[in-house]
Amino acid sequence: MIVKDHEGLRIDSYLANELDLSRSKVQKLIKDELVLVNGNKVSNSYTVKLDDEIVVNDDLNYEINVEPEDIPLDIVYEDDDLLIINKASGMVVHPAPGHYTGTLVNALLFYLGKEATKNLRPGIVHRLDKDTSGLMLVAKNDEMLDKLSNMISTKKVERKYLAIVDGLIKHDTGEIDAPIGRDINDRQKMAVTDINAKEAITHFKVLERFKDNTLIECILETGRTHQIRVHLAYIGYPVTNDPAYNRKKSTEFGQMLHSYSIKLKHPRTGKELSFQVDPPKEFNDKLEELRESE
Repeated sequence: MIVKDHEGLRIDSYLANELDLSRSKVQKLIKDELVLVNGNKVSNSYTVKLDDEIVVNDDLNYEINVEPEDIPLDIVYEDDDLLIINKASGMVVHPAPGHYTGTLVNALLFYLGKEATKNLRPGIVHRLDKDTSGLMLVAKNDEMLDKLSNMISTKKVERKYLAIVDGLIKHDTGEIDAPIGRDINDRQKMAVTDINAKEAITHFKVLERFKDNTLIECILETGRTHQIRVHLAYIGYPVTNDPAYNRKKSTEFGQMLHSYSIKLKHPRTGKELSFQVDPPKEFNDKLEELRESE
């Protein structure tokens, strides 16, 4: 596998998360010298870097085989190099061990006419959480994948999000600058921490205030896993209905977070691409509910 995100995470934590294995199982594989990074043996404390090639010489007791599936895609823009899609809330982006169907990757393989693959992330430039809806970039070839990934990492792609949060944010604008790393108590979650953490910066602007909630726009300066959700919970305004970072009971829909705007210059033509999409019905219904309760 090639490291595309989670740079700076310990390799035992990284592989445990990516392969859905216990950390102790991964540590045993590393101790038995069954894990190679760029052809070299490593220790459990090795921190992964972007574009590291990790080879795990173990059958892991499962077969990886991601099949194309005829799942409808909401395509906002398409050319010979890339797609911009509007991902539905509830759709998983990447397959995972034991969960290889119904994902965005399955849908993309079918749409692009590709065969079954062991590559769990074909064309995926950046990710959205399962219950986060909205715009995503997808590369249609390896050259474009490299170029778009580089543009994301060098902040040449502007992504704006809408979020409904619990509580009234008094400041009209703000910046959250707090490092994010894996939660040491729950490897499925992230946290603001100094342990194996990476810089994370989120800018926000208040759009509308309600009785006990606030509608905000967020712009990511960095792109850490769960960044907006972790940062907003950290400052005391968790995303409404967030099952992981909001202590209140959530519905099946999940967090009220939507990637509504994306802007970039096309890597090949230099043409500016700029698109916006409305939030899903459940998000708009929640807004109407809040407005009516004023």
